[in-house]
Amino acid sequence: MVKRVLMIAFHFPPLRGSSGIQRTLKFAQYLPQYGWQPVVLSAHPRAYAQSGDDQLRDIPADVVVHRAFALDTARHLSFKGRYVSWMALPDRWATWALGAVPAGLSLVRKYRPAVIWSTYPIATAHIIGYVLHRLTGIPWVADLRDPMTDEGYPSNPVTRRVYQWIEKKTVQHCQRAVCTTPGAIVTYRTRFPEIDPARFTLLENGFDEENFADAESLAAAPQGARFRLVHSGVIYPSERDPIPLFQALAELKAQGRIAAATFELVLRATGHDEYLAKLIADAGIEDLVTLAPHVSYRDALAEMVTAGGLLILQATNCNHQVPAKLYEYLRARRPILALTDPIGDTAATLRKAGIDTIAPLDSKAAIVEGMLRFLTLAEAGTAPLASSADINANSRRARTGVLATLLDTITIEVPAEPAHAKPRVSKH
Repeated sequence: MVKRVLMIAFHFPPLRGSSGIQRTLKFAQYLPQYGWQPVVLSAHPRAYAQSGDDQLRDIPADVVVHRAFALDTARHLSFKGRYVSWMALPDRWATWALGAVPAGLSLVRKYRPAVIWSTYPIATAHIIGYVLHRLTGIPWVADLRDPMTDEGYPSNPVTRRVYQWIEKKTVQHCQRAVCTTPGAIVTYRTRFPEIDPARFTLLENGFDEENFADAESLAAAPQGARFRLVHSGVIYPSERDPIPLFQALAELKAQGRIAAATFELVLRATGHDEYLAKLIADAGIEDLVTLAPHVSYRDALAEMVTAGGLLILQATNCNHQVPAKLYEYLRARRPILALTDPIGDTAATLRKAGIDTIAPLDSKAAIVEGMLRFLTLAEAGTAPLASSADINANSRRARTGVLATLLDTITIEVPAEPAHAKPRVSKH
């Protein structure tokens, strides 16, 4: 008998510009190999600010994908760029719940999933998962990934209270709360001491070997003598603040230790180009730093495997998070410079793979020293790289096997109730 899982995910093709897409997409691709057939409940593409068809071909033909009604409050429900704040609680895609709950009930009736799975970082996904779980009694796995709330996050007090409510309801009612880092598990076990610690389980991000095989077939040999250090993906001003890095580059340039003829920092698809352009100009390093546009996912991977080095930015306030791109960087087998807190989960993950080219993101002096050491090692071909064993352990296929085992365990612990024509409302 086929076991089905209803996967509630906002981040799914044709959305572009988020590495979070890969988590659900690859689970959906590989779960059938472990005896589970996914049914994906996502959002209508109109809700995406950026979309493209470059990853649609990765969705298996036999995977059902339902795209429920959804609007982006900021783009569809605003007047002259302004909207009432409650219309974007818990997030700008709150209307997705209006379409996804009835659509989810219809999918439950038709496909009778054994488990419901919802994934962050769109908080509305967990509202949908919670409501469907309460209406149907089907066991629920909440893919929290990272902590939903933290001190001062979200910054708006009302939004933070709403997030805290969603977080509490999620942890109380799900059968498993999945996190991507050990630090996130510690955070949640400390925050909810009344919850069985076994409810919180680790399922890290990873890379996909098939995607890299395609990317390597596209990759061209690097041109010119410049050492290209690449950061691929969004740079959040509060979580990946590049100001000390720009100051360090300005100092190295002034000392004559780096020059535009031999060094280039490529910031690919930052999502904040206008903001960063001003910082780069203020630092006087326009000749060293290139703000590059978004490219297809495979082209981005091809750039990684031919770069001189790869850059990670992660602030101290994200010590319990690991950027999803880190695992792709490991697979690219190129030298990695990590500007992050040495005691955070990102640094720990790199050190576990044998990589020690790490410096704190918030210290200009430390970045200067770390950059010089990194460039010396990379240009000499002696920078530390992850071993094949460490790389293979982080594959998306291997991670999917862990998820399948988790789903199997839950169906034994809490068998799903039959999906009736009229789902009942739980009394507890």
